Amino acid sequence: MDDEVGYQPLERPEANLVFQVISKRYEKGSIILTSNKTFSEWGQVFGDEVLATAILDRLLHHCEVISINGPSYQLKNRLKAIERENEVA
Repeated sequence: MDDEVGYQPLERPEANLVFQVISKRYEKGSIILTSNKTFSEWGQVFGDEVLATAILDRLLHHCEVISINGPSYQLKNRLKAIERENEVA
């Protein structure tokens, strides 16, 4: 699975595996996920609204949601590297 929920839609077997992992961790340990999708879009990501709701129920029960708005940190660093390469050339 990608390091960001929603980067690419998941096939049903993959989505079921994500659910199983989250279910096994539920109330036993921490989970950190990042996504550029709103919770209402997770049904599209997992290919099933019911499955997405079950995942979100477990994730959001004892969670803290941190919304970060702004330019991509990874893209920003890559653009700086390209600028440095261009200065040397």
